[in-house]
Amino acid sequence: MKPIPSKKLSQLPPYLFVRLHQLRLQAEGSGLSIIDLGQGSPDLPSPDHVVKALQEAVGQNWTHRYPQTQGLPELRRAIAAWYRRRFDVTLDADRQVLPLVGSKEGLAHLFMALLEPGQSVLVPNPCYPVHYNGVILAGGRPVLMPLLEENEFKPDLRKIPAAAARQAKVMLLNYPNNPTGAVLEDNSLLEEALAFSRKYGCLIAYDNAYSELVFDGYQAPSILQVPGAMEHAVEFHSLSKSYSMAGWRIGFVVGNAEAISQLAKFKGFLDYGIPNFIQQAGINALSGPQDTIAAACRTYRSRRDALVEALSKIGWTIAPPRAAMYLWGRLPERARSLGSLAFAERLILEHGVVIAPGVGFGPHGEGFMRFSLVAPEEKLREAARRIGRFLESLPERSPSRRKPAKVG
Repeated sequence: MKPIPSKKLSQLPPYLFVRLHQLRLQAEGSGLSIIDLGQGSPDLPSPDHVVKALQEAVGQNWTHRYPQTQGLPELRRAIAAWYRRRFDVTLDADRQVLPLVGSKEGLAHLFMALLEPGQSVLVPNPCYPVHYNGVILAGGRPVLMPLLEENEFKPDLRKIPAAAARQAKVMLLNYPNNPTGAVLEDNSLLEEALAFSRKYGCLIAYDNAYSELVFDGYQAPSILQVPGAMEHAVEFHSLSKSYSMAGWRIGFVVGNAEAISQLAKFKGFLDYGIPNFIQQAGINALSGPQDTIAAACRTYRSRRDALVEALSKIGWTIAPPRAAMYLWGRLPERARSLGSLAFAERLILEHGVVIAPGVGFGPHGEGFMRFSLVAPEEKLREAARRIGRFLESLPERSPSRRKPAKVG
């Protein structure tokens, strides 16, 4: 018997980073040394004091018992205290805070908790894949909000048709943005989104996972700093990037108490939450010394500058972002006829460099590539040299465009 996937799952192609990993293994098998700048998986170490807290917690028998979906009260209080220090926002730790097994899980489960079959979600495009895929898997219908370069990769909410606005159950926003690295210079987009929510009744889900990875004096806002936002919005965070704890799987959502209550109820049927010993480490991360975040920002900024400079030497001009851990750039002229996926495939298999094709983040990402700053500067420079050799091997105008396989 061959199991038949659900229609929801069948709508989705293979997950982007699974596909890139498969290509990496193929390239390694052919003897290539790999420089992997595909997935945004931090290579910096988790803070020493957090690792120590985990080690101590693992030695306590109670931490091995089932956790509760709502998380430890001490963790919820630590999240609320961090929010107060960082954004000057006051949260009820019992009603407006929910720990998550990473923000990716929380976003997908939010859609499952709130959507009826066929209900729509306003999704930016390009976007982090779960912003789109999570809606499909919940039985919902993504309605794309294009993020265009000429609009600084921000959606134009005025262009959303009234019918689509009335039907939307959720609007998703994400700044600092993955994959584009775009930031909000002021709160005007957040204020417009909240006005949209008041008019049409949709929940605003704000993905703020990169709020702490900022450069050049930039400070990322929280949507909950805008007056009245608590009635209309939830905000997602992750310890993955800020504290280099991607593999630990710990994040949180805060904001509208009713939405959080529904998400907690849904999760209660499916998971037991974060292991207690990881929650203890998370408490230490949020409440302990924060100097490792500043150090990480210095490292990523230096890597950003090194890669921007190295790419410029091979004729690939990319504006340096002021936040997140990615470069997002349009393909050089001589590579554009290949398309982003074919470019990525050939770059991996012929030169051993993994970067993410823009089309993997949605149709409006076609023609762009995303570089993750997850390698030391010398490796970034070597990656740029290999990319330069690949570009030189291409004809000045590729004779035809191969239609790439669709990815998610």
